[in-house]
Amino acid sequence: MFKNNDFEDIIKNRRSIRTYDADVKISKEEMEAILTDAMRAPSSVNMQPWRFVVVESPEGKEKLRPLIRFNTQQNDTSAAMVVIFGDTNSFENGEKIFSSAVEQGLMPQDVKDKQMAALTPYYANSPREELERVSIIDGSLVAMQLMLVARAYGYDTNPIGGFERKEVAEAFDMDTERYVPVMIVSIGKAKDTGYGSYRLSTEDTVFWK
Repeated sequence: MFKNNDFEDIIKNRRSIRTYDADVKISKEEMEAILTDAMRAPSSVNMQPWRFVVVESPEGKEKLRPLIRFNTQQNDTSAAMVVIFGDTNSFENGEKIFSSAVEQGLMPQDVKDKQMAALTPYYANSPREELERVSIIDGSLVAMQLMLVARAYGYDTNPIGGFERKEVAEAFDMDTERYVPVMIVSIGKAKDTGYGSYRLSTEDTVFWK
């Protein structure tokens, strides 16, 4: 349940938190609610390739700890470490996604038929590099949405890109040929306020043509 609906506060006061209150846990039900809201993020042709491994048990965190380089403080104190993978075989769900959309009145049948006719050969013939690229882009979108949703639920996060990617996948039994590690997001109740950060202006980053 949202505890903060102030969007300006959510985006402007988000901090990357490295130390959490280790006594604060997040129930499976609430974590599922957070992830369900996060999965409203957009994805290429709505294939939703994100897959999550929620590492919350002492055993899971012990397994993850040696694989996350200099990010052990987040691992040790957070309520959970959410490991985000991209599924390069996500089109396996294409029929389910589009058929369900038709059943719920979200997509006309003829649009579904055209989509499947166009996308089936595209996914079948795309090189792995392209499927990985799409998975990483979509996985990054859901990661950002997860961090914002977490703040709305009263929690804080830290995105982590520094970890042993192949070893993490293997440690949690994720097929390394199919699943691409994208990011780890620690989540929990912040023990400190974190640090603000300087942001470049639009003069530095935007090109008008």
